[in-house]
Amino acid sequence: MPRMRYVIMQQDQELLFVEMPEEYAYQLSALNLRLNKEIDKLTAENVPGLPLAVAECDNLELLREEHHLESGLAYINRLERAFASIQEKEYPLISLLTEIRALQAQLEQWYEEEEERVQ
Repeated sequence: MPRMRYVIMQQDQELLFVEMPEEYAYQLSALNLRLNKEIDKLTAENVPGLPLAVAECDNLELLREEHHLESGLAYINRLERAFASIQEKEYPLISLLTEIRALQAQLEQWYEEEEERVQ
């Protein structure tokens, strides 16, 4: 069984719980902090809202039905789609997309290898 970590994010009053392979949780947190630092520099009108990573932990037990876990790959895929849809003219958005897509590729490979290992 692979070891997982949980990245807890907050957007307004809503919490988001992302389950990540242990070795990639820090990368998601670091990417999230970088995106939050850079998002105010974007000038496009369709910039998506972005949660802020507030914590990481090894174990997580959700106690309320309205909260759910999102896989890291599902989260990063959703993030990539949101940033790919931005029509930015001033800021070099490609650098942010490159960072998102690099983590996306690593996660895709990790999930594929885990699936092969289980079979």
